[in-house]
Amino acid sequence: MTRVRTVLGDVRPAELGVCDAHDHLFLRSPRLPGQELDDVPAARAELAAFRAAGGAAVVQWTPYGMGRRAEELPALSRATGVRIVCATGLHQAVHYEPGLTARLRGGKLAGLFVSELTEGIGTTGVRAGLIKVAGGFHGLDAHARWTMAAAAEAHHATGAPIAVHLELGTGALDVVDLLCGELAVPGERVILGHLNRSPDPVVHRQAAASGCWLAFDGPSRAHHATDWRMPEAVRALAEAGFGDRLLLGGDTVTAGARSVDGGPGMPHLLRRVRQRLAQEVGAELVERVLTEHPGRAFGTRWT
Repeated sequence: MTRVRTVLGDVRPAELGVCDAHDHLFLRSPRLPGQELDDVPAARAELAAFRAAGGAAVVQWTPYGMGRRAEELPALSRATGVRIVCATGLHQAVHYEPGLTARLRGGKLAGLFVSELTEGIGTTGVRAGLIKVAGGFHGLDAHARWTMAAAAEAHHATGAPIAVHLELGTGALDVVDLLCGELAVPGERVILGHLNRSPDPVVHRQAAASGCWLAFDGPSRAHHATDWRMPEAVRALAEAGFGDRLLLGGDTVTAGARSVDGGPGMPHLLRRVRQRLAQEVGAELVERVLTEHPGRAFGTRWT
């Protein structure tokens, strides 16, 4: 049976409800000093605000070594009534101290992913429900290829979906060539993130044709200026016959971006993005993207 692995156990895909398919409750990185998401009461308040806006589930893409606070997630889920899916995986090398990634060399990385997916994260008992990895800007460096090879190995051992951070939305086809081609991961088990940041309709269609999920996740930041292109890109994909490959998320990565701290946060997805997209592609498709598609993307037959 296909199941989504949440921090409170496996559920049927249809049980997710309205889902933010890419976000963060906790996150820390040396690239974001002073902007850590590391406040449990703020995370609880953000989940409650999302719930009040009509949200029912959040997929946290924070991977290994970036302060995901897995031990806090079950209590937060129970307190707010929001289902939470937690990630294993590894981000770009710049988000880690060199010693941490060095300790995972020598064939250990895939084993770590498998352990966190099947046994639990550390001593928390919380099992991850996806593997998060990352590409680079218009390409894949040696670190990205290493982490994606380990993710593919863990996928083949467990069935887990693989979610990919695309740097500024670029490099999607390089990821498809590696993961779905060389490493033989089925496209329907791969989620390509941040495609809204590089609104190239040709690349979007080619990526969708591979069977991968296309995630449009997060409002534009000050240097992106792509919000106005996102509805157009989604409409183009729907008109090309790929409306069934879409996901939506909020991608809150800094404290200042939380709604409880004055930013758009998780509720923005339901307060503003949903209505804007409904004008472009119709409310029926948007509701499927929010409620049906995440269960299909993150649900799997776990082994």
